[in-house]
Amino acid sequence: MLKKLLRLLLLRDQPFTVKLLVYSALLVVVPMLTVGYFSYVRSSEVLEEEAKQSSLQIIQQVKTHVEYYVRDFEFSTLKIVNHPDTQKLMAMSTLEEIQQSGIRASIQQLLHNEAYSRGDITGITIILDDLQIIDTTGLNKSTPIDEIVKEYWYNDVPSDGSPILISRMIKLQDRNEPVISIVKRIISPRTLKPIGMIITDVNFKRLQEIADMVTIGRTGYMSILDTKGHYVYHHDLSLLGEPSGFKEIALFDDPPSGSYTIEKPNRELLTYSHSSALGWTLLTLVPYKELTRGVGYIGQTILWVTSITLIAAYLIGFTFASSLIRPIRNLQHYMKRIEIGDFNAKIKVESKDEIGLLSHGFNRMVVHLNQLIEEIYYSKLKESEMNLRQKETELRVLQSQINPHFLYNALETMRGIALEKDMDDLAEMSSSLSRLFRYNLKESSLTVTLKDEISVCELYLRIQQFRFEERLNYEFLLPNDLLNQTIVKFSLQPIIENCIHHAVEPGIKRTLITVSAFIENEQSCILQISDDGPGISPDALEHIRYDLKHKDITAGGSHIGLLNVHRRIEYLYGEGYGVQVDSRFGEGTTIKVRLPLGETPAPDPG
Repeated sequence: MLKKLLRLLLLRDQPFTVKLLVYSALLVVVPMLTVGYFSYVRSSEVLEEEAKQSSLQIIQQVKTHVEYYVRDFEFSTLKIVNHPDTQKLMAMSTLEEIQQSGIRASIQQLLHNEAYSRGDITGITIILDDLQIIDTTGLNKSTPIDEIVKEYWYNDVPSDGSPILISRMIKLQDRNEPVISIVKRIISPRTLKPIGMIITDVNFKRLQEIADMVTIGRTGYMSILDTKGHYVYHHDLSLLGEPSGFKEIALFDDPPSGSYTIEKPNRELLTYSHSSALGWTLLTLVPYKELTRGVGYIGQTILWVTSITLIAAYLIGFTFASSLIRPIRNLQHYMKRIEIGDFNAKIKVESKDEIGLLSHGFNRMVVHLNQLIEEIYYSKLKESEMNLRQKETELRVLQSQINPHFLYNALETMRGIALEKDMDDLAEMSSSLSRLFRYNLKESSLTVTLKDEISVCELYLRIQQFRFEERLNYEFLLPNDLLNQTIVKFSLQPIIENCIHHAVEPGIKRTLITVSAFIENEQSCILQISDDGPGISPDALEHIRYDLKHKDITAGGSHIGLLNVHRRIEYLYGEGYGVQVDSRFGEGTTIKVRLPLGETPAPDPG
């Protein structure tokens, strides 16, 4: 199962065109998509970080403007508190004392003058605990003290005289007006305890103008929270003084600035910064879809560039694949022509690359195949010729068997007569000769065992010994494990006959013929026939070796027996086997017959 899956994934059964296009796609598409994806992600991160930094810079600038703006009103508040009339008022302990002193009118005028010295002050109010409210509009038009006490911020005003800033709605004659109030406790100079507070109401329009100058995307906006998390500023004025839902940001000022993502209800980026001078927290909210609008453009650009690149890559890849596949298909076409026997096909080589070298190699292979076919054809012709000659030889042998039969019968008759006349030598000679003829008639196969062939050689040597008497001696040195070795029939007798003809006949001294055998290696064995005769001259030895290698048996000439044995062994067992002649002039001759060890040759093809 795993092999099938691997085979499917590696496209082993698909055409080369499909493989090339798929692998090209993997090498081009995957890296391009990977680069495009990470470029898109990185661009999103960079744009998001830039948006955070931009929002933070905007908040810091607005915070600086608001801090400078509000700080001026704190100075005005200090000036009122430190005025002599205000100090006298704070020294009075009862309402009767205030009314009798007539200080209220002076204080009201002071507040009026300070309020109208700047066009962005809506009103100033002094509240004496449980006593009276004095403001720029007069007692009858001021906000009742019980309503002020109910405000959420009233109990949060620090008792040490530190100012706080709040956003609230105040009641005017015909409308409610949003203001920024700077509230501060008034400390008694005698008891050093808070005895009231001063409230400076600043026109909200100035803060709104500062906030409106801030542009955060198309729908992003800025808000300001007080220390309780209530809205000091919001573009929806109805939310002023209302809880914001971002109380945690307002309460904790560590870190003093930062940003994070709000997932619900709509994904938004919130950036905030705390003002230690005002006690406010400025924050901006901008939808993520506005931040990623630029990322969308980048994504589209990456998509278009990737698509165009991929199309171009596929066009180039297709062209490249065609340039590779065309010669391969051409090679395939010519291979099919070779399959049907058209060996005249030849590819036109148009390049020097690997495919060109492959085509060139194909052409050389076709030429070599033609040569091999011709060689096989002529070899078959030669083999047929040899078979015909062998048939002809067998026919001649069959025709000539009449004479051996006649001679065999005649020799047996002579043997009987010799025994009757007590002529033992003649009887033995006749017996050996008749057994030799019987062996020739009996054995019809091409091969015999070494034991049988040696018995024939011994008969032949015994007959020759009657002729040469003491001039001829012979010996057999054969290991028992080679007696059943397969040998070509009549392969040793012609060699022994050659020894007698060239070593015994010309000489007058005694000649020893030795027949031995030994194993050469795991594949072959050696039969060796040697004599201590006069040997062969170097020129004659070279001529014999040349004939064994090149001369045809039908050409006739000298040493036809050796050549016949060599050709028959070579025909049955192949090259590397056969007759080898070694001789030292004046010392003797050795003829070696190399045979495959223990091998039985194939039956005669005739």
